[in-house]
Amino acid sequence: MHRYRSHTCAQLRKTDVGQAVRLSGWVHRVRDHGGLLFIDLRDHYGLTQIVADPDSPAFKTAETVRGEWVIRVDGEVKARAPETVNANLPTGEIEVFAREIEVLSVAKELPLPVFGEPDYPEDIRLKYRFLDLRRETLHRNIVMRARVIAEMRRRMTEAGFTEYSTPILTASSPEGARDFLVPSRIHEGKFYALPQAPQIYKQLIMVAGFDRYFQIAPCFRDEDPRADRLPGEFYQLDLEMSFVEQDDVLGTMEPVMRGVFETFANGKPVTQSFPRIPFEEAMRKYGSDKPDLRNPIVMQDVSEHFRGSGFKVFAGILAGDPKAEVWAIPAKTGGSRAFCDRMNVWAQSEGQPGLGYIFWRKEGEKLEGAGPIAKNIGEERTEAIRTQLGLADGDAAFFVAGDPKKFASFAGAARTRVGEELNLLDRDRFELCWIVDFPFFEWNEDEKKIDFAHNPFSMPQGGMEALIDQDPLSIKAYQYDLVCNGFEIASGGIRNHLPETMVKAFEIVGLSRELVEERFGGLYRAFQYGAPPHGGMAPGIDRIVMLLCGAKNLREITMFPMNQQAQDLLMGAPSEATPQQLRDLHLRVVTQKKD
Repeated sequence: MHRYRSHTCAQLRKTDVGQAVRLSGWVHRVRDHGGLLFIDLRDHYGLTQIVADPDSPAFKTAETVRGEWVIRVDGEVKARAPETVNANLPTGEIEVFAREIEVLSVAKELPLPVFGEPDYPEDIRLKYRFLDLRRETLHRNIVMRARVIAEMRRRMTEAGFTEYSTPILTASSPEGARDFLVPSRIHEGKFYALPQAPQIYKQLIMVAGFDRYFQIAPCFRDEDPRADRLPGEFYQLDLEMSFVEQDDVLGTMEPVMRGVFETFANGKPVTQSFPRIPFEEAMRKYGSDKPDLRNPIVMQDVSEHFRGSGFKVFAGILAGDPKAEVWAIPAKTGGSRAFCDRMNVWAQSEGQPGLGYIFWRKEGEKLEGAGPIAKNIGEERTEAIRTQLGLADGDAAFFVAGDPKKFASFAGAARTRVGEELNLLDRDRFELCWIVDFPFFEWNEDEKKIDFAHNPFSMPQGGMEALIDQDPLSIKAYQYDLVCNGFEIASGGIRNHLPETMVKAFEIVGLSRELVEERFGGLYRAFQYGAPPHGGMAPGIDRIVMLLCGAKNLREITMFPMNQQAQDLLMGAPSEATPQQLRDLHLRVVTQKKD
C-alpha cells in the first residue's frame, strides 16, 4: 500500500465497504460522542468521516489530535446506519473505522478558523492566506478558476487559435495607466516595464504572419485601488485575429464565451444570442455602457411632456439649453410616497438636488398621478407620461433633466438603485450583450482639447476619410465591449493597421508624426512592411470567474491577492531593497519630505 494513501477523502463509496484503506489529510474537526471519537478528515478532494472507538489501537492517538493536524489513517470502510447517512456529502454513506493513526504534522493554535468559515478580518485572512485557502468556499473558488481557464483554452484551441507567449519584461506602454518599472542592472539608468497588456505584441504577431493568437496573459498596472480590479496585476484571455472585420470577431468569440458560461452556470440561463447595443443607445436606455440587462427598466425621453409645462424647473431647463432633455426612469411597483421620498434622499446623498417623481394610484375608479410634478403639469400631461411609459396603478416614474452627457451616469445609477430596491432583477441568470459603436474621440474639458475616448489603436469607422472630413467628436470606432450582469468582462476592437491613418488620428489629439514614431516606433515601423487587417479582444478572467462563483469581490477568486493598499501581507511586499541591491541597480532612494 502507498505510504500515505490508497484513496482520496472524496473517493470512498458504499461499494467500498469491507475494504482496508489508507487516507491522509487535515483534521477538519473532532467530535466526542460518548466515548466514540469522530474525525472529519479533509484533503483537496473532499471529506471522509473517521471513527475511533475505545477498543481500537488508534484511539489513544485519536484523543490527541486537534484541528488542522495532518494525519494518516489506516482502517476499514463500513456502511453508516441509515439514520446517520449524510446525503450532502459524496462519502456520506460510509465511514472508516480507524485501526492506526499516524500524526504527520501538528498545527499550532490557529490565527483564524478553517472549520465553519466565520467572517474574519481581511488583514488576518491575507497574512495567513495558506490557512484561508483551506476554507471550503475559497478553495472551491480557486479550483473553479483553474477549470474556467482550462475550458477557455480548450474552446479557443477548438476555434482554431494557437497559444503564443509574449514578453513580461518590455518597454513602457502607451496603454494609458502607470507602468511598473524594472531597473536594469546592465544598462545603467534605464528601465524595463511590466506589460499593461500584450496589445502591441499581439498586433506584431499578426504583422509577422501568424493568425488566431491567444494566451492567458498577466497584465500589470500601477493603478490606485479600484473596487472592480485587483491592485498590481490581473489576468485576461488575450486574443487577436487577422483578415477580420468586427462581425467576424464577435461571431467567433460569442459561442466561446457563451459556452464557458454555460459550462459553469450551474443550470442558470445564459443569453443565447448576445444583443448588439450601440454605445449611444446604451447610454440613453440604461445610463451606462455596461448595463445590467437583468434589470428590466428602460429609460425614456419625456421632454415634450414638460416643454412649456407648469413645472417651471424642467420647463426652464428645456427652454434655456438646446441640448437639454428630461429622462424618465419607470419604476413598476414603486408607487408609494415612502419609496419615492427614499429615492429622493438617496439622490441628495449622491450630490444631486433631488429626484423628481410621479406615482400613480387609484382614487375610486380613477387612476391619478400624485406628487408635486403631477400637480404642476396637470392631469393631461401626467396621463400622457404614464401611457408612454406603460405604467399602471401602484407604479412610479422618476425624472432627471439637463444635458444628458452630464446626467446620464447619475440616471443610470438611479435606474440601478430602483431595480435593486424594488427587487425587479432576476438574479439567477447571466445576461450578456455587446456594446458597439463607441465614440473614437471625446472632449477633455479640463485641458480644453480632443482626446481618444478609448483605445487609440482602434480603426475609426470611415477610415482616413472620416478623420479628414468629419467632426472628430462624431466619429465612431470599431470598438466593442462584452458586458455581463452590469460588469464589463471584455474589451476589443478592429485595429488601425494603416500607418498614415494612425498618424492622422494621433495628430487630431495633438501628437505630431515625430512623437508617434518615437512613442510607438515598433508598431509604426511594422505597419510599413505589410500589415494585415486585424482585430481582437481581451476577456477579463478575474471578473468572469467572480461572476460564475457568485463572489462579491475579486480577492475571493484569487489565490494570493494584495490588499486594497497594494500590499502582499503574506510575503511582506513591497519591501525595502538592501544597499547592495540598490548599488547594483545604480539607484538611490530619495525620501519625500512630508509637509
